[in-house]
This record gives sequence, structure tokens and C-alpha cells, in this order.
Amino acid sequence: MKRSLISLSLAVIMLFATGCASIVSKSSYPISINSTPSEAKITITDKKGIEVYKGNTPATMKLKASNGFFSRARYQVRFEKDGYDTRTVPIEYKLDGWYFGNILFGGVIGLLIVDPATGAMYKLDTEFLHEHLTSSSASASKDELKVYSLADVPTEWRDHLQVISEE
Repeated sequence: MKRSLISLSLAVIMLFATGCASIVSKSSYPISINSTPSEAKITITDKKGIEVYKGNTPATMKLKASNGFFSRARYQVRFEKDGYDTRTVPIEYKLDGWYFGNILFGGVIGLLIVDPATGAMYKLDTEFLHEHLTSSSASASKDELKVYSLADVPTEWRDHLQVISEE
């Protein structure tokens, strides 16, 4: 009887000494990143501008949910591919609903110390990021000269056209 009471007491102490989100959730999450077209170069930087990943699509990696005590992580993914416009897309984390379980299970220690310190109070907003890259209308190869008729000139270029002679 005494052993079971001690075991139960230890279990209750351990439950209240940890955070609810720390028990149920994670402090880093996998994310899959892809693009159309594939094989785009991606660079992921954190909110301080520090590069945390560099590679090509498709890619899967784990990103931390926290950027310090009570600070959620924010990342920027930069997509680059020759002949396509460069795109920068954010990756956001949001408050994990299990964090509020500390009110019932984790107590003040879980609410104010454990979950904020481990980053488990935040979770990834999306697990899959797919970006459609658009062809760059401004890219020109050094090896070729393109001649356009006025009807074929892209609309975004028309404001920059100059009249050479009016005959």
C-alpha cells in the first residue's frame, strides 16, 4: 500500500512538474517544401536573419517552434530558380491549444516555465508548403536578341517604352 501511494505521489508530482504542451506536443516540427517547377533553390532564414537551411525543392526538414523564452519562431523561405521570379514566403507558428491544458494539469510551472522554455507552447501553422513560381519576364539570356512586335510586348513593359521616331 505504501509503495503504491509513493508511486502515485511521484506520478502526480511529475505531471505537475511538466507542461501540458510539453507532454502532448513537440518543440520542433517537420515541414515539407516543394515548388512548381521543382528543383528550385530554397534558403530558410529565421527572424534574426540567420540561415537555418539551404537546399533544393522538394525538401523536408525540422524547424524549431520557439525562438527563445515566450518567443515563437518565424521563418522566411526564399525560392530562386533561373528564369523565374524570386519569391519569399513566411512560415508561421501559432499558439498550441495544449498550452492551455496547463490550467488543469501542468499548473503554473508548466504555464510560465516549462512550455515557454521548451517551445512546446507553439506549433507549426502548416506542415506542407508548395509555391508556384512564375516565369520572369525580365530575364534575358546574354546569347540572344529577342525582337517583339508591339502586340507581343508584355503590359508591364509598355510604360517604359520610348518613341524613337514617329513616321
